[in-house]
Amino acid sequence: MQKLNTTLVIILSIVGIVCCCVYGLGTIAAIIAIIVANKELKKFNANPEDYSNGSAMKSAKTFAIISLCLSLIGLAFIIWIAINPCAFFDWYLGLIEGNPSIPAESLEQIYEAAEKAGCR
Repeated sequence: MQKLNTTLVIILSIVGIVCCCVYGLGTIAAIIAIIVANKELKKFNANPEDYSNGSAMKSAKTFAIISLCLSLIGLAFIIWIAINPCAFFDWYLGLIEGNPSIPAESLEQIYEAAEKAGCR
């Protein structure tokens, strides 16, 4: 019996999740994983008796879809930051102001970045 290439799909899905907030790279990896999974599943559906890991490929495809969803959420967040940086700074500063575990130097750097973006 032959085996489908589940390893490639799983690796690309992991890359998609790890890189979900890196300027769309996670989205690209997840889309490639879904394309490869669909191609492999077509081979499996044509001759299921020739392959021993069809259920593993279905699971890998599900993982790739989850990776794509997370990557799209990360990409949407990055686009939101690029379109409206002041709303991002307001949101972020609201989260961390008053938190005693945030060093004052870090908070000052965030305030400076907000001023540089024209938000404060």
